[in-house]
Amino acid sequence: MTKKIFISLPVSDLAASVAFYTAIGFEKNPQFSDVSAACMVWSETISVMLLTHAKWRTFTTRPIPPSTSSEVALNVSCDSREAVDAMNAAAAANGGTADINPPEDHGFMFTRDMADPDGHIWGAMWMDPTGMPTDSPKK
Repeated sequence: MTKKIFISLPVSDLAASVAFYTAIGFEKNPQFSDVSAACMVWSETISVMLLTHAKWRTFTTRPIPPSTSSEVALNVSCDSREAVDAMNAAAAANGGTADINPPEDHGFMFTRDMADPDGHIWGAMWMDPTGMPTDSPKK
């Protein structure tokens, strides 16, 4: 069986979160979605479960962190620098916050960080492994 990642995130407005994730390139899987949760698919191996606060609380009694905290940063790969820019723009246009950190351009790798409507951090990245420096960092 192929190993997969399912990330679960508490969201305050499920419809707004579905619209946000759709706008940045995820697809909704209706088979695993209902009025309290939505399965948003990034790839064959990565999905995000968006859970209403009530649904989230059926999984854990731990508090939901405020949108101003950073519990984890999630990063997804994009096919090009332009796709990174497009995802960042779509985030800003659909209830998220673009460039929560300064963009990073290392030549062979380009990243931009954004936050979803609930403050969950996502990084869009493009990388060309053939352009990576071959020198090892000096210690």
